[in-house]
Amino acid sequence: MPSMRPEAGVPALLNPTENPVNDEVTISQEQVGNAVVVRVSGELDVASAPELRIKLHELCSEKVGVLVVDLRDVTFLDSSALGVLVGALRRCRESDTQFKLLIDSPRIQKIFDITGLTSVFEITESLG
Repeated sequence: MPSMRPEAGVPALLNPTENPVNDEVTISQEQVGNAVVVRVSGELDVASAPELRIKLHELCSEKVGVLVVDLRDVTFLDSSALGVLVGALRRCRESDTQFKLLIDSPRIQKIFDITGLTSVFEITESLG
C-alpha cells in the first residue's frame, strides 16, 4: 500500500501537479503565415480529447481565419477524437473560420477514409 502524505491524505505516489491521464499527448499552437496551427502529438483518445476540444473551440470562437490541426505526430486516434474534430469543424464554419487537417500518416489517413470523413474535412499533407 502506498504511503500517505499526512498533509493531504493523498497517496505519496500521486503528485497533484501532474496529470497522469494526459501525459502522452501534447498540444501546442503557433502562427504560420495567415494560419493558426495547432500541433498535436501522441495518443489522441478519450482521455486527451477534451483538452483538444477546449483549445479548438477557443480558437474557433476567436475567428482566427484559418485553423490547421497538425496530426502528423499523432500515433493513435479514437472515435472521441474524431468527434472533437467534427465539432470543431462545425464551430469553425459557424464563425467563418477555415478548418484544415494536416495528416501525412497512412494509418491516420485510413481512419478518415473508413469513416467517410475525407469528404467532410479539408485534408492536406503539408503546410505549403
